[in-house]
Amino acid sequence: MEKNLFIGEGFEGPGVNLAHINVLVGPRNGPAGQAFATALATPSAGHAPFVVTAQPGVPTKPLTLYVNKAQIDGDFHGNATWGASQTGIAKAVAESLENGTLPPEAENDWVVVSANWVNPKTDDLDAVFENNYRACKNAIVAAMEGLPRKDAMFKAARDVSNPFYTPKK
Repeated sequence: MEKNLFIGEGFEGPGVNLAHINVLVGPRNGPAGQAFATALATPSAGHAPFVVTAQPGVPTKPLTLYVNKAQIDGDFHGNATWGASQTGIAKAVAESLENGTLPPEAENDWVVVSANWVNPKTDDLDAVFENNYRACKNAIVAAMEGLPRKDAMFKAARDVSNPFYTPKK
């Protein structure tokens, strides 16, 4: 059976400008398309998914939905989310189609749903752009290639940690 839902994760950067992205990638007529439509049609307080654009009026292909994980907290955080983060994701998705990470049919028949963390305390728009760009590219590669492989995951699980918590040994 052919896969119709690809899931990936990307994490880039240190501190308040880090990016954490989860992507769903796949055909419009599958689970990714259903998630895209449902999220777009059901915004909630502080979370209004929107279509990612390379420039105003030029949506990225495959069509990509931006879902913010953090509620917008002020003008700078809004610019970081709607501006720098979105722009990084637009570039990553477009390059992934152009370089063949995404198959040719993805252009018009697939969608990407990108759930993105932009810290409300972020302080550097260029770092937000770069970290979101790299995290999204890595998330798409991970989705399409089924990464991480189980041996890498087992190794990481033996020494679990994240930027918010590391267990004492």
